[in-house]
Amino acid sequence: MYALSEQQIDFILNDIKIRGVEMEDLQLNLLDHMCCIIECELEPQGDFEDFYHKTIPKFFKKELKEIEEETILLLTFKNYYAMKTTMIRAGILSAFAIILGSIFKIMHWPGASVLLVLGIGSISVVFLPLMLILKTKDNSSKRDKLILAISAVLGFFLCWATLFAAMHWPGKGIFWFIAISISAFVLIPTYFFTGIRNPETKLNTIVTTIILICATGLQFTLINIRPAQKQDQIKMYNFIQAEELLKKIQNKSSGIRQENAIQNDFTDNINSKADQIKSLILINAIGQSSIPKDFESKEIVLEEGSLGMDFSDDGKGIKLLSDLKTEINEYNASGAINGGNKISVDHSILNIEFDKIGRYSNYSVLNSIIQIQMYLATAENKLTAFK
Repeated sequence: MYALSEQQIDFILNDIKIRGVEMEDLQLNLLDHMCCIIECELEPQGDFEDFYHKTIPKFFKKELKEIEEETILLLTFKNYYAMKTTMIRAGILSAFAIILGSIFKIMHWPGASVLLVLGIGSISVVFLPLMLILKTKDNSSKRDKLILAISAVLGFFLCWATLFAAMHWPGKGIFWFIAISISAFVLIPTYFFTGIRNPETKLNTIVTTIILICATGLQFTLINIRPAQKQDQIKMYNFIQAEELLKKIQNKSSGIRQENAIQNDFTDNINSKADQIKSLILINAIGQSSIPKDFESKEIVLEEGSLGMDFSDDGKGIKLLSDLKTEINEYNASGAINGGNKISVDHSILNIEFDKIGRYSNYSVLNSIIQIQMYLATAENKLTAFK
């Protein structure tokens, strides 16, 4: 066993101080630990300085004062590792939920809304705040801390703007406006003017600023210059007007209901199936069974898109269409009941093969179903007037 002298012990202690460790308790703990290693592992006739300089690097990655920084972090921030683990897990689960929810949303599968709310909600209220706290503890630069704080706030509003847009909730425009304003007027100027002054970061600052400007500009273009959205609004106007016209035609004969119960059953069944089909399409598209008249103030947009999985294979929509076609065929066949007034399906969505229905858009099916109901209401009015 090697015996350390007083001079060697003082040498170790001074070297620990020179290497940046300022906490007295930590200095003594490191000194005691180092002395134990030397006395246990160094041969009695061994070279003390050579052994010491080979052993001390094992205590750090870059410099010895890392131990003091880690100690201070642990003393002042006891939950550091628990928060770090929570952040990583929340980030992984959020990313998984968002990707899966997006796929479910595109395919109109059930559970998409739950996955998106959980994914985007957790990444904005769990992952981003924890990342900001942990990263600000790791960074000593005030500039980096400021950029991180602004980025976290921007990320929060982008997450909620995306969630509100995906869920068709009112208020998404406010979140988009706040997010773009933070990016354009806070993040980009702060990042640019704080980084351009440093020659070492000048090039990276310019390149990153250009990317940020382009990303913000593209986002602004996507949410503001959208002629397709105006077209969707016109289509929604037409759909609402067609629904109102249908109700008026239906109400015209509702005051004088036919005494024939069979005829009433036919009419009610056909309208019930048609209404279920329309509701199913709207729920898949906007999350509601009908379009409210104040859809603009609520920022609800029915975009022209696919019908979803309910209208493929043996989905619920396919079954409803098949049942509707059967009801109409039976109605048309009952000439004695309907007075010879038939519902035309020759140029409707019911005249195509149902396995190809997925090729048609939601608006085309909605309009075709409304036209079928108008044929029925007109036929009923004619029969009522005849009687």
